Amino acid sequence: MPHVLLIEDDASVRDGMELVLRRHGYDVDTAATGEEALALLDAPDGVKIELAVLDLMLPGMDGFEVCRRVRARTTTLPIIMLTARGDDHDIVTGLEAGADDYVVKPVTAPVLEARIRAALRRAEPLGPAGPGPAGAQPQAGAGFAGLVIDRAGLTVTKHGVLIPLPPTELRLLLELSASPGRVLSREQLLASVWDHTFLGDSRLVDAAVGRLRAKLEDVPAKPRYVQTVRGFGYRFGPL
Repeated sequence: MPHVLLIEDDASVRDGMELVLRRHGYDVDTAATGEEALALLDAPDGVKIELAVLDLMLPGMDGFEVCRRVRARTTTLPIIMLTARGDDHDIVTGLEAGADDYVVKPVTAPVLEARIRAALRRAEPLGPAGPGPAGAQPQAGAGFAGLVIDRAGLTVTKHGVLIPLPPTELRLLLELSASPGRVLSREQLLASVWDHTFLGDSRLVDAAVGRLRAKLEDVPAKPRYVQTVRGFGYRFGPL
């Protein structure tokens, strides 16, 4: 059973969500504070947490700081943010801190469970060629102006230096680079990378592109590899 860490300070909300997750077959640990959550994640003899559901509005250390600290420890743990406000600034800040997805409270059980399933699928190991648009024939290992994407080994290097990428960002890069020069809309990327056939949000794509650019580009504000096509979406260069 997938093991989920639920970080929520409101006891009634936490108990209700824990019950829903257990009914859907998940093992669940809970934490009421960020400090408690980090202690569970760092416990040497603890169970392996496979996904975190993280409330942003926590007492003491808030969810943004918890997310940053988790990301400093691991790039692979899927994190779904919970926000009561639906505030654009909070959502964007949380995604920039490293969250993979978000839901706005109050959230229904089907939506939460669907988001968790999608996040766990994204964290699964990719096949040898990785994702790519239908009909595309990407090379197993292709070089683009110093950037080498090994689709068989699922590694990315720039001028010979390995660039570790978390699963969502790697999937995004593989999707874009499968057909260099082809423009993909945010909706296409949401469907292919995030599996968001439900309540898709383009901010997920924009935030992941921003994180990817910070790792790949010499000057993220002037990207060579992942370029914005205003009004349409993104394409892979390089310029």
